[in-house]
Amino acid sequence: MLSGVRAGLVSADVLQREQQELRRLERSNKRLEEESRHTETVYRDKFGRRRDLAQERLEEKQKAEAQAKRDEQYARWGKGLAQGRQQQQNVEDAIKEMQKPLARYIDDQELDRMLREQEREGDPMAELIKKRKAKENKEKEKPRYNGPAPPPNRFNIWPGHRWDGVDRSNGFEQQRFARIANRKAVQELAYKWSVEDM
Repeated sequence: MLSGVRAGLVSADVLQREQQELRRLERSNKRLEEESRHTETVYRDKFGRRRDLAQERLEEKQKAEAQAKRDEQYARWGKGLAQGRQQQQNVEDAIKEMQKPLARYIDDQELDRMLREQEREGDPMAELIKKRKAKENKEKEKPRYNGPAPPPNRFNIWPGHRWDGVDRSNGFEQQRFARIANRKAVQELAYKWSVEDM
């Protein structure tokens, strides 16, 4: 039978022996039950090695923190570093302006500086200041090509200041311009031919 005892007509001694055997098995199982009740579950990987779950959780947490840090950095880069700095500057300027009193008097230095920096139409000194700034900028400008007019190109880019004036192209630009001019001429001729009867 499933319980481990014999089926059918059984004598009392056989029944007693079976009962004792069952009790003995139960006692040995009880001891194993007690021992295993307070033990921790052993988790193993697919190769049969023990897994340290606490260590794995710690590693996952560190990976998640590193990923969050990386995502935050990419989000900051995606918006643009210069734009972020500009936004921060705008916030600081707005806070600074909010802390100023509402009424501004004539002796306010910041107001005076701001008004002086504004350019007004018809200001005779503004032209002199522009000339000075242009002169300073001209000294900083890169040199430009000063020779004879270069052949046109499709991007209208002026040659570099060291260009010697020799056209070393393979003729693609000239062919392109010729095709464009030819196409335009054919379209114009076709239009004139189509409206000739009118």
